[in-house]
Amino acid sequence: MVADIHFSADIAVEAARRGAAKLRINPGNIGGLAKTDAVLDAAGEAGIPIRIGVNAGSLDVELAARTDLTLAQKLARSAADYVRYCEGRGFRDLVVSAKAHDVMATVATYRQLARELPTCPLHIGVTEAGTLFQGVIKSACGLGILLEEGIGDTLRISLTDDPVQEVRACWTLLAALDLRRRAPELVSCPTCGRCQVDLIGLAQQVEERIANLGKPLKVAVMGCVVNGPGEAADADIGVACGAGMGVVFSKGDVVRKVEEKAIVDALMEEIGKL
Repeated sequence: MVADIHFSADIAVEAARRGAAKLRINPGNIGGLAKTDAVLDAAGEAGIPIRIGVNAGSLDVELAARTDLTLAQKLARSAADYVRYCEGRGFRDLVVSAKAHDVMATVATYRQLARELPTCPLHIGVTEAGTLFQGVIKSACGLGILLEEGIGDTLRISLTDDPVQEVRACWTLLAALDLRRRAPELVSCPTCGRCQVDLIGLAQQVEERIANLGKPLKVAVMGCVVNGPGEAADADIGVACGAGMGVVFSKGDVVRKVEEKAIVDALMEEIGKL
């Protein structure tokens, strides 16, 4: 259990005493460095780490008012100064985050932190990214850039949606960047004039059926013989559709031919054999 504490250093101290596995404190509202001392002492006694979590919307008032710094510079300054203070008091079990809802400000912030704090783990994320569609796109853009540059040790995709969707989005992003695969990847083509089946419906059914399959397989649902199996020949399993039917293939080789209504079940049956 991570205790995410704002506005009260006393609550952070009590959370450490009561068994929290980690604390998150916000430099902009925890009450200043003097009150942070007690939190550091409590975390040290409990043997737990602290995440210094800076947010664009809750920067220290004096720092936020500065006009000579960009937002990214303000976020990085707040986080770096706090890290140095904590380390100066002998507390080094730290993780840092510095988030904004603006994608490029977030990217610039973490790039600066990676330069200034090369040994400190970074928790990356675009905060308040929005609802599912917008939030996934903004997060994929920002976090994709950072992860490709080797920046980030943990991450969160922040969505105004079921938290389960956040976890799915994180794993999908990591898989897309070939950083970590633990679930199937769906490969499917856009619809076009050659498509003679309900490709959208088929792809959605397959996506639902493989969602909880703990195998890092590549599953293709292709709308015609032009796009599959040729363009999806590297898929572990897939289907290329024709007029009301589909050809199930594995690694480019045809396995069986089935009617449209049996495509999903046939595909899942073949997946079960892998």
